[in-house]
Amino acid sequence: MQLNLRRPPYRTYSISQLCREFGATPRALRFYEEQGLLFPARRDTARVYSYKDRARLRLIMNGRRVGLSIAEIRDILDLYDEEGEIAQNAEALKIFRRRIAALEAQRQEV
Repeated sequence: MQLNLRRPPYRTYSISQLCREFGATPRALRFYEEQGLLFPARRDTARVYSYKDRARLRLIMNGRRVGLSIAEIRDILDLYDEEGEIAQNAEALKIFRRRIAALEAQRQEV
């Protein structure tokens, strides 16, 4: 029995596929690209998003949902490249908890 040790090809996504999946608009994805949060490849004039772009978009959308700024989201995303997934997750958890506490305090005031 011979094992296939080659990785399967990575899946790619179109802008419309990601918009449908995450409930975003094409304009939002282009904005995140302009802000340096997403880095789609180009196939002619079409944007082609990788599995990594999809993972980054998930974090962006979750961050925006709780009111994180673009700068806060960028800091979390950049941490992955600088220090790895564990450091990124720890920082994201800290920022999300801080934001959730602020939202809960705001709710108490209302």
